[in-house]
Amino acid sequence: MTAKQILDAFSETLMQDERILSPRERELLTSLLQNSKTVSGNNPQTQSAVAAAIAQSVGETVAQRAFALLGGSIVEQILAGSAVPASVGTTTPTVVLSPVPQPPGGPGLVPKPPIGPGKVPQPPSGPGWVPQPPGGPLPPTSVPQPPSGPKGLQPLSAPVQRGTQPSHLESGGSVGVLEAPAIVPVESVVLDEFLAPHELDELVAYALQHESEFQSSEVISPSGDPGVIDYEHRRSRVLMDLGKHQEVILERIRCVLPRVLDQFGIEEFPITNVEAQITASNDGDFFRAHSDDAQEAIASRRITFVYFFHREPRPFDGGELRLHDSANFPGRGFQTIEPQQNQIVFFPCSVLHEITSVECPSRAFADSRFTLNGWLHK
Repeated sequence: MTAKQILDAFSETLMQDERILSPRERELLTSLLQNSKTVSGNNPQTQSAVAAAIAQSVGETVAQRAFALLGGSIVEQILAGSAVPASVGTTTPTVVLSPVPQPPGGPGLVPKPPIGPGKVPQPPSGPGWVPQPPGGPLPPTSVPQPPSGPKGLQPLSAPVQRGTQPSHLESGGSVGVLEAPAIVPVESVVLDEFLAPHELDELVAYALQHESEFQSSEVISPSGDPGVIDYEHRRSRVLMDLGKHQEVILERIRCVLPRVLDQFGIEEFPITNVEAQITASNDGDFFRAHSDDAQEAIASRRITFVYFFHREPRPFDGGELRLHDSANFPGRGFQTIEPQQNQIVFFPCSVLHEITSVECPSRAFADSRFTLNGWLHK
């Protein structure tokens, strides 16, 4: 057989497995291809570009699911060979609490209007993009407690969607069904209306006024080198100087942290360091799957927090926070949290997570998906 024949046979096998592509997904894919062909008419270049984009997206999805199934099969065979019974993980639902923040006394400040026209994030060679040198973590912050602190924590529904992948392998004949190995379910805490209205307005105004100070987002390379710009892994812009807003957000976090840690089953610990930044994600921006404590330089991180804010009405789509159930088997199950105004999400730094692509038709900086996100170190 030629290489193409082998590849075609393998593709046909994957297509027949509903755990890779369900019948509904195949129908949608067929409809999408037919519609794209109709819309593009007789333009071969347009048809080729559309087909290539769809092929890349489908290939990435199929590869991720195939890897997960292959890993699960290997582990199950090892467990079966060693006579160790496999257990099934119990899914723990996301804890959603709604705090009533106690803002500092005094009237709210009137936010200043944004200055300057909206800017579009530039590629690595675009003008005005100076890679930010590694700034390192922010210094330890001592956060005072407000007089009364948030109170009235109540359960509240939130747009947290759950996706799953098949968790067992089925076969016919006399071969029994093997259950998948235990999957550690992800757990998160979502708090609505986290800041007082005037604090939210001031934060939005602050981000818009400091547009020119946002720099390309950086990552830590697999070898541990900080300050690396990798547009294939992460695309967004960040502002490291939060002004007074770092103290405001950390004050609120300190008030609810005992309850958050209790939900995670984590004992309270002294916070030795805090990192925080404002992230702006515009059209096409994303952050591939990663963990926040995967490298030695950031191994002391314990809790990740992501606070959502933006202009109203929300001028973008996408940009969802996706939390995977297990770092060992990404794709087996996940929670998808849509960005909601004045909402904060907490989760352990070890959780594998990603930010889906943002769709911002205007491409104006002011219409970006904004977060004030950071990490608490032990």
